[in-house]
Formats: sequence, C-alpha cells, structure tokens
Amino acid sequence: MSSTEWSILAVDTGSGETLVESAPELLLPTASVGKLFLLHHLAELLDGDPSLARQLLRKGTVDPVADSGLWQHLDVPALTVADCARLVGAVSDNLATNVLLDHVGLAPVQAVAERLAPGGSMLNDSVRDVRRPEDPPMLSVGCAADWVTYFRTPHPTVLSWLAPSTDLSMVASAFGLDPLAHNEQDRDLQVWSKTGTDEGVRAEVGLLDVGGRRAAYAVICRFQGEVVPVLAQMRAYGTLLLETLRDG
Repeated sequence: MSSTEWSILAVDTGSGETLVESAPELLLPTASVGKLFLLHHLAELLDGDPSLARQLLRKGTVDPVADSGLWQHLDVPALTVADCARLVGAVSDNLATNVLLDHVGLAPVQAVAERLAPGGSMLNDSVRDVRRPEDPPMLSVGCAADWVTYFRTPHPTVLSWLAPSTDLSMVASAFGLDPLAHNEQDRDLQVWSKTGTDEGVRAEVGLLDVGGRRAAYAVICRFQGEVVPVLAQMRAYGTLLLETLRDG
C-alpha cells in the first residue's frame, strides 16, 4: 500500500460532466461516512410511516460510546427517532447512531447499502470505542463513485438532516461558510455533506450548490503520517469545485 491513497469524483448533477476524477472505484475506509446508509434507511421508513419520527428512543439501550456527538454530554435520557437522525447528520453523533442501529437493525441498513452502492460501499458495524479481533476492522468502507451516484439524487429527508452539519474542516473548508450556521434559504452557496475521520482516514461526500448549479462530490483519503497536507489537498479540491461552479 502506498503512503497515501485517494478515491475522488465530482460530477455536475445537471450536465453529468465529470469535474474531477481519480480512482473513483477504489474502496477505502470511510469512518462515519457509512452512517449515511442508516440515515437513508430511516428516511425510507418515515416515507412509509411519518409517525415513526416521533417515537422516543432511550440512550440507555446501548453501551456508552465516546468521541463524536453531543447526546453523551446531555442529560436528556430519550430523544425521538427524528432528533437522533438530526444529531447524526449535524455532529455525526456516535451514541445516536448506535441507538438508531439498535432500533432498526444493522442488516436492513446493509441491505440498503447493497442496493444503493454497487461499488461495495458499506456500513460494517455499529460504533465501538475498542475494536476486538472478532469485530469488523473498520466502521465503514466506500468509494467515490458510489457516493457521487447517491448525491446526484439524494433523499430529501437525508439532506434536511445533513443541512446543519458542523464539520466543514475538509473539502468544505474552501467554501467560507459558518460551521454553526449555514445553508440558509437565501444563500447563493449551500452544501450538504457527511464526513468521516479516523486514524489515517479523512473522507467527505456531499452536494454543493452554487447559485443553483450543483455538483455531487466525494473525496476519500487513506494516508500515513501528517494529516495537515491531506486536509490542504482536500481544501484544494473544494476550491476547484467552487471555482468551477461559479465559472459555469
């Protein structure tokens, strides 16, 4: 394995023109990006029965889990299905992810992944603080081709959950947006994205809208060594996308 591997693709959703491409079918670890399959499954369940959104789920149904998220720091013992999904979309909440997975089951989510991602992108497991030898070695895997295909026609409910995403540290760092308050209706620049972060992994997939022109994009990197050059390269891809859509 080389020290740095990339899977990259960006496509104009209107014309279908490829804007940037590099090994788009290469499967790499994507950390929390795979949580999108869970969100899509939930969105389809709510399509069939909107009342499910108001069902209360308790945090005590699963083991505590650390790292990303807010629910672990809050006093509230139960949240609705919809609020759990909002936490996953906004802050990649690990506890909300595991509570939702406990509620709907991993197998149906993986069936959604098999249907939506022919290139093999997959949510392999729930979030774990420690991965044992018998556990899947990584939370998710993915390739740029799968995620760009998804974001060319994303589920609108999933987009609503991603709209307040606070992680603009990667590709979206080039867009000059407020991480805590973006995607207002009167803006000429909007982004809906999901990121993944793990040791040696940075990934961002999403949809960028500049004045009504849109690009679905995915930038996934597995690397060794310092993260700063990787983030700088991801920002450069974001700048390229922004300039291309503005010039178009």
